[in-house]
Amino acid sequence: MPVELKLGLVGLDTSHCVAFAKLLNDPAAADHVPGGRVVAGFPGGSDDFELSRSRVTKFTEELRDQFGVTILESPEAVAEQVDAVLITSADGRVHLEQFRKIAPFGKPTFIDKPLAVTTADAKAIIELAMEQGVPMMSSSSLRFAQPMIEALRDHSSPIIGADCSGPMALEPTQPGLFWYGIHTVEMLYATMGPGCERLTATRTEDHELVVGTWSDGRIGTVRGHRNASGSFGALIHRKKGLQFVDAYNHPRPAYAGLLERVLAMFRTGTSAIHPVETLEVIRFIEAANESRERGEMVELN
Repeated sequence: MPVELKLGLVGLDTSHCVAFAKLLNDPAAADHVPGGRVVAGFPGGSDDFELSRSRVTKFTEELRDQFGVTILESPEAVAEQVDAVLITSADGRVHLEQFRKIAPFGKPTFIDKPLAVTTADAKAIIELAMEQGVPMMSSSSLRFAQPMIEALRDHSSPIIGADCSGPMALEPTQPGLFWYGIHTVEMLYATMGPGCERLTATRTEDHELVVGTWSDGRIGTVRGHRNASGSFGALIHRKKGLQFVDAYNHPRPAYAGLLERVLAMFRTGTSAIHPVETLEVIRFIEAANESRERGEMVELN
């Protein structure tokens, strides 16, 4: 049995922190993910981001009182005391700054979605990880929801396109589709892989639609809504038929699937997602934001 990894959280202003700690630290929890334990955390928080400012104290207290997490005064202090770090700050704008602080410690790092809210910041993070030799991974949990995993295990017929959908709330501090749109975009990329060349985006008060064209001619879409159910799903188009995926139609939480891949990366140094794809996910969303503002097609490169 591998030695249990000591894990640290940087940014305690999201419910993901508590969900991760419950799955990792509580062996009695349903869907417990063994192999790592959250032992330290830095609260962080963004004063101009209401969902961050209003929740950071609550989540910090839960982690300390319910899961025995030691609360420290800086990202550097966390990195110094652990084997691996999860940057969980809800605000994608601060991820580059926080990663710069911990990268010199050389600890494998997971950066919760979104990796960044600009392509420039995403490139800087990936380049810094390579320079410092830091294994790094970033992803939405929806990529590893069990129904998605099971659907994509089917290699009997080629995937010729995909339509992914889900809730798409907007958050002023996280530009355009970066806040909730990234979940659906990650599902699209899990299905289609990288290679989108251009896209167009359309928006109304309650809906978003992004249509991307891949280099091999395949088309993938992202549909978001703000006044409907909170379910995420995908319609996968295969050469020999259709396959519908209800991402929440399984008792195992998507967080568990994500944490399994994160722990594997911490141990092996190899991410389940190539950095090229992670960077393209960020550029796809950035391009979608440009298209929805300008009302025209946008090239990703």
